[in-house]
Amino acid sequence: MPDLAFTVESAEVVPFATAPLLTFRLRVVSTPPQEDIASITLQCQIQIEATRRRYTPVEQYGLKDLFGVPPRWGETLRTLLWTHTTVIAPPFTGECTLDLPVPCSYDFNVAATKYFHGLENGEIPLMLQFSGTVFYREDNGALQAAPIPWHKEAAFRLPVSLWRDMMSRYYPNGAWLCLHRDVFDRLSRYKSRRGLTSWEQAVAGLLDGLEEDIS
Repeated sequence: MPDLAFTVESAEVVPFATAPLLTFRLRVVSTPPQEDIASITLQCQIQIEATRRRYTPVEQYGLKDLFGVPPRWGETLRTLLWTHTTVIAPPFTGECTLDLPVPCSYDFNVAATKYFHGLENGEIPLMLQFSGTVFYREDNGALQAAPIPWHKEAAFRLPVSLWRDMMSRYYPNGAWLCLHRDVFDRLSRYKSRRGLTSWEQAVAGLLDGLEEDIS
């Protein structure tokens, strides 16, 4: 039975997808190297290892919604589940490289989006955990199948600048905010009553009024 090892070599933005998308360049090495791999149905869970980097004061403020105030981070700072993805490997012997697609959300109700948006620079420590099935051929040509154990994993540090570049390409000078239907209906009525022509004007009008009340 083949023993597989995984390494993430790089990541890049897919420029013309229907939604924000990264690809991770994944190298798969099989031992023993002479064994013929017919295919791999590969499943991947990606986690954000938030405790494995330092945070500037500005970043700490931006992550307050996730982890609370910095004095409590010893208790609240934790690993976050980012996403799941899958890919099929073609036949190979020894090793191969794959493009692992990683769809990305810009919904600020998603914890991973809040985390990425709160970072200024540096790298995002990720852990990719693999599972699935490897199909291989024995010396007599018989096709066999074996599960990929969950302890198979690969660490990768994703540049914050790459994530920001991706969102700037897909949402130039914009952000995505999902509202409950009743809140959206109230905002829509406010916009109509004041004859505003955009949602930005409606939100800005509410914020301006709030800032006047505070001052």
